Order: sequence, then structure tokens, then C-alpha cells
Amino acid sequence: MAQADARRHAPRHRVEYALARTLEGAAASLPEAMADAFGRRLGAAVYRLGIRRRIVEQNLRLAFPDAPEAWRQSVARGAYEHLGREAAAMLRLATLDARAVIDRTIPKGWDELEGALAEGNGCILVTGHYGNWEIAAATVASRGVPISAIVRRQGNLLVDQRLDATRRRLGVETISQREAPLKVPRALRRNRVVGIVGDQDARRAGVFVPFFGVPASTHRGPALFAIRFGAPVFACVARRLPGPGVRYEVSGTRVPVPRTGDLEADVRTLTAELAARLEASVRQAPEQYFWFHRRWKSQPAGEPQAPAPGIPSTGGAAADDAEQDGL
Repeated sequence: MAQADARRHAPRHRVEYALARTLEGAAASLPEAMADAFGRRLGAAVYRLGIRRRIVEQNLRLAFPDAPEAWRQSVARGAYEHLGREAAAMLRLATLDARAVIDRTIPKGWDELEGALAEGNGCILVTGHYGNWEIAAATVASRGVPISAIVRRQGNLLVDQRLDATRRRLGVETISQREAPLKVPRALRRNRVVGIVGDQDARRAGVFVPFFGVPASTHRGPALFAIRFGAPVFACVARRLPGPGVRYEVSGTRVPVPRTGDLEADVRTLTAELAARLEASVRQAPEQYFWFHRRWKSQPAGEPQAPAPGIPSTGGAAADDAEQDGL
């Protein structure tokens, strides 16, 4: 506890928290269109500064090896602008409520989700770092459906608590990754929806499935929970819609859960299908994907650890170990 308190009150964390609250207040005070434009310009400025730009460009070369370089550069810039816009949107939501979420979202597949919950085994929504994954969970909660989202705790406990408070006010209960093996089964037994962001590198503990044709270590949890507890699974994304205003299409499509009796084969099959569904969504608007994390950091056993042809090294094992992909 003493160590946690020390982290909570570390001077650097206090400064980060103060900055975050200042930005939150500024975003809330601006008209939505102005906050959105500011976020886009901020993202473009970060792009010009080159922060994590090499990682973004490497990922786009892996995902779209045959695309023109000019197109990939355009997508990269768009990814930064999108991230800035979504950051502004979330800062504004920190001071808004469920009604604001309803006004900004168009659900698709809602009847199918309600039908799945009527089966009484809960439901698992698997999304990715695409569009606005926080909006995906808030959309469910805003319409009166209980949802628990699995999250990775932030190193800055003050910021983490503020994020949790925002989620709770929007009706989203959170479960830390470490608590998931215990709390997810409980949530499913209570017929709750469980939201999982399932596209992070899972290192050697994951199952390797294709993502844009490249093997990607992917967490087994969503498939394991679905198979072991009989929970329906939906591939879900919250894609920002083009045009004026801040609006999202939040779609959920039920994915068949294989149950052949071979657990490992079934986990691989379901995980691969979920990755394929996410990939199809990303291809619709690739600039809305979070290309900033090393999605293909881990390599299958026996595969060479060198980068793909034409992609420079990103700093070696030490740099990889130091990176933390946020939820």
C-alpha cells in the first residue's frame, strides 16, 4: 500500500494528472466542432514531430505491402489526426453523460445482441484498437445493458482513477486484466456483457493467427471464456462516421463458437475469425486503426526474429520489453 501511495503522489504523476484535467476542462469548454478541429490539428502536429512514426510506417508496410508509399503516408497522417480527434472526444465525454453517448452513436445488430442475452449466459463483445473502443462499451451501457470492460491499469494511478470514474459515470464497470480469470466468469453468470479489446500482442502466451496475412500473437482469453462458459461472442467496432459532427456507427455481429471437443483447435479457429472480422473493419477506414503499437512484435516459435524485408529494426529486445500497449 505504501508503494502504491508513493506512486500515486509522485511529482511527475501529479503534473501529468494536472495537465490531463486542464485539457479535459479546455475540451469541455469548447464547442464540439472546435474541440474536434483542435484534436485533429494536434494529431497532425504530433505526426510532424515524428513521435512513434517509424512504428506506424512499419506496421502499414506489413499490413499493406503492395500499396503505394504515398497512400501509406496519407493513412499514417490520418491515423495521427484520428487519434487527436478521439482524444478530444473522450476528454469531452469525461464531463458528459449517457445521453450524450446515445446522441452520438448508431447501433447496428442491437436486436441480435438482446437475443443473445436472452439465452442467459452473458455475452462477450470483442473489439480492437479501431475507431473509438471506449465508445463501443459506453454505447452498450448507455442503452441500459450492464457491461464490464477488461482494462489495463495505467501507470499513473491518478489518471487511472479519473478514467475509471469516467467509465463508471457512463455505466461501464471495469475489470483489470489480472482480475479477469476470476471476475469474467462471475460477470457472465450474472448475464452481463463483457467487453474485451483483443488485438494486443500476447507474446508467447498467445495464439498466432493471421492479421493482414501476417502471424500475430493474439490473446486466447475471449475464445476460452466463450467456449468454457457457453457465452455468445460478437465482433464489435465503433467506427467514426464521416461528415460534420462526432458520430459513430457501433456494430456487433455474432460469431459462431466452434465446439468440436478439441479445445486448442477451437480457440485457434475462433481467435482467427475474430481477427479476420477486425481486419475487415480496419480495411474500411485504415486511418482509424491504432497503428502505434507493435502488433506483430512477437514471432512464432522457430521463425526468424529479424524484421520483415524493407523494414528497419525498431530497437531490439530491450525496446520491445519496455513497450506497454495500453487498452
